[in-house]
Amino acid sequence: MAEEILEGINPTRMELLALKKRQNLAVKGHSLLKEKRDALIKEFFDILDRVKGARSDVELTLNEAYEALTLAQIQLGDLAVQKTALSVKESVDVNVTSRNIMGVPVPLCDTEFDSRTLVDRGYGFSDTSIQLDNAAKKFEDSVKMIIELGEIEKTIFLLADEIESTKRRVNALEHVMIPKLENTVKSIDMRLQEMERENFVRLKMIRSTLEQNEAKNAAKTAFDKA
Repeated sequence: MAEEILEGINPTRMELLALKKRQNLAVKGHSLLKEKRDALIKEFFDILDRVKGARSDVELTLNEAYEALTLAQIQLGDLAVQKTALSVKESVDVNVTSRNIMGVPVPLCDTEFDSRTLVDRGYGFSDTSIQLDNAAKKFEDSVKMIIELGEIEKTIFLLADEIESTKRRVNALEHVMIPKLENTVKSIDMRLQEMERENFVRLKMIRSTLEQNEAKNAAKTAFDKA
C-alpha cells in the first residue's frame, strides 16, 4: 500500500522547510491535545463520582419528602394539603453563570434558598401538621439538590462532548495529518536528493564534453600549425 502524501506540493527546498515547520507544529499540537484530553478525562471521572452521589441523595430526599406528604394527606386530607400548598411563597433565586474547565465553559449555579419557618412559608400552625412541615422542608432541600445535580450533569455532558471532539482531533493528527506530513517531507527530500544526483551527473557529462572539445580544438590547432 502506497504511503499517502499531501497533494499539490512542489518538490523545492522552500516547500521542504515550510513542511518541516508544519510537521513540528502538528507534533506539538498533538502533544498538547493529548494532555488536554487526559486532563478532561480525569476531570470527567472526578465529576462523575459526584453525580452518582448527588443522584442518590436526591432520590433519598425526594422519597422522604413524598412519604411525609403522604402522611400529611392521610392526617389532613388532600383538600387541606392542596390549600396549604397554594399559600406557599416562592423563595428560590438561581443565578446561572459559567466557569472554565480546560477551555470548556460549564454552568455555575448560585442558588439563594433560605431556610424558612412555617410562617415564612405562608401557612400557620392551626391547619397543618408536623408531617406537612417535614414534607415542605424535604421538598425545599430536594429543589436545591436538583439544581446542583443539573449543574453537575450539564457539566458532564459538555465535558463528554469536548473529550470526544478532542479525541477526534488527536486521532486525525496522529493517524492522518502527521503521517502525511512525514511522508511528504520524506518524498520531497528524496526527490531533491535525486535531482541533485541528476544535476551532478549532468554537470559531469557537460564538463567531460567541454574537456573533449577543448582537447579536439587543441589537437586541431597543433595540427594546423604543423
